Amino acid sequence: MARRARGTTPPPGDYALLAWQASWVFALRSAQLWTQPAEAAGALAEMAAEKHRAFAAGAVAAGRAAMAGTRPDLVAAAALRPARRRVAANLRKLTRART
Repeated sequence: MARRARGTTPPPGDYALLAWQASWVFALRSAQLWTQPAEAAGALAEMAAEKHRAFAAGAVAAGRAAMAGTRPDLVAAAALRPARRRVAANLRKLTRART
């Protein structure tokens, strides 16, 4: 995906892409848990911790942006940025061809 200039609002398509990627990650991870039940407990704990880290990073980024007087749409974009990166990375990892 092309990089945007800092200080610009993400287009609506970026949010649609995040929703699509998140649904694929959910489906692929669910299939993994179903096929590997012995490893499910550890995998679920790691997934939960990953979400907590992304949420905390987004909250800090949004707080910084808000305290700097940034426009509300850019505060929201800053809040979502860590989650978007994590979801995109997870999708790449889950769909990468196994050799």
